[in-house]
Amino acid sequence: MTTGSEGVADRQRWVAVARDVAARLAADAVEREAKGAEPVAEVALLRESGLLPLMIPTADGGHGADWTTAHAVLAEVAAADASVGHLLGYHYLHVWRTTLFDRPDATTAANRATAAHGWFWAGVANPRDDALVLSTHDGGYLVNGRKFFATGASVADRLVVSGHHEASGRKLTFTLDAAAPGIRYLGDWDNLGQRLSASGGVEFTDVHVPESAVLGAQPAPGEPRANRDSLAALGFQLVLSRVLVAVGRGALAEAARYTRDVSRAWPASGVERAADDPHTLAAYGTLTARLDAAELLVDAAARAFEAAAADPDLGAERRGETSVRISAAKVVSSELATEIGSRVFELTGARATAARYGLDRFWRNARTLTLHDPAVYKATEVGRHLLTGEFPAPSGYS
Repeated sequence: MTTGSEGVADRQRWVAVARDVAARLAADAVEREAKGAEPVAEVALLRESGLLPLMIPTADGGHGADWTTAHAVLAEVAAADASVGHLLGYHYLHVWRTTLFDRPDATTAANRATAAHGWFWAGVANPRDDALVLSTHDGGYLVNGRKFFATGASVADRLVVSGHHEASGRKLTFTLDAAAPGIRYLGDWDNLGQRLSASGGVEFTDVHVPESAVLGAQPAPGEPRANRDSLAALGFQLVLSRVLVAVGRGALAEAARYTRDVSRAWPASGVERAADDPHTLAAYGTLTARLDAAELLVDAAARAFEAAAADPDLGAERRGETSVRISAAKVVSSELATEIGSRVFELTGARATAARYGLDRFWRNARTLTLHDPAVYKATEVGRHLLTGEFPAPSGYS
C-alpha cells in the first residue's frame, strides 16, 4: 500500500480511470436503465478498466489501493450509474471480507486469482434471510435453500456465501464458483430502482462446498475476533452511504445541465434564462452545500472504518465509535439523496419529466437503496449513544 505523495498520485490516477468509466456509463445511462438487463456489459467494463483488483495487495498482483481510494472511485462511478457503483462497492467488500477470517492462505489464493483473471465477486449473505442450510457430506458440505436478494450474484465469477450448519448451529462463511452445479439464479429483480444491480434471488440445490472453501464460522459475542468480524456489516452500510451521496451528486449534475441547456425561465421571474433565476440559484446552492457536508460526513466515516479495519486488536469501544459514525452518515445521506431526487424536478420544470431524460432514476435509486434498512433505526443508534453513551451492538445490520 502506497503512502504520502506517492499515495496521493496513485489515488488521482485511479480516480481518473473511474471518471473515464463514469463518462462511458453516463453516455447511455437512461437507455440501459430502461432496458434493465443483467449488467454483464457493465461488469465487463469494470474488468476492462482494471478497477476490480484495486484493493488487492501488489504482492498478489493487485494495485494495493486503500479504502480512501476505493471510496473516491466509488463516488465517481456511482454518480453516473448507482447500480454499477453498488456492484463495485460490494465487490470490494467481498474481496476484503476474506481477511476477517483466520485463513490467510485462502485470502492470498483468492486475491491472486482475482488479479490474474479479473474476477468479479458478489455475495449471498443477506442477514435477514437465514434460508441457506449446510449439511455435512463427503468431507465437506451440501448447501440447500433460497436467498431472496443477492446483489450481483448472477453476474459474478465468485461468491462469498453464508449459511447455517444444521449439526453445529454455527453460521459458516465460504466461497464458491458462481457457476457451481446446483446454483440457480432466479432473475426476479424487477424493482423500483437499482434496476441494473442484479439483486434477484438465488436457489441452492445440493451445492457441494469442500472444507477448504470454508473461511470460518461467525464468532459468538465475546469471542476475540467478534469485533473485527462485525466490521463487514459496517462496511456494507458505509458503501450504501457512499452510493447515496453519489446519487445526489449525479442528480444535481444532470439537473444543472438541463437547467442550463433546456429549461425556460418562468415568466414571473424577471430574467431571460432559467439559470439566472435567483430562486433557482439559491436552491442549487443550498442543495450543493448540504451535499458537500454529507460527503464530508461519509468521508469521515470511511476514515474511521479504514482505521478500525487496520486494527488487529479492535476493541468494543473503537468498533462502537465507528458504528455510530457510519450510522450518522447513513441517516444524512439517505434523507438528502431522496430529497434531491425529488427536488430536482422543481428546478428543471415540467418538460424534464419526459422519459427520455430519465431524471426520475435518481429518486428511484435513492428510494430503493434507503429501504435496505430504515434510517430511523440508524438515527436511534446515534441518539442513544448521545443520551446514554451506549454503542450499537454488533449485528448483521450495524
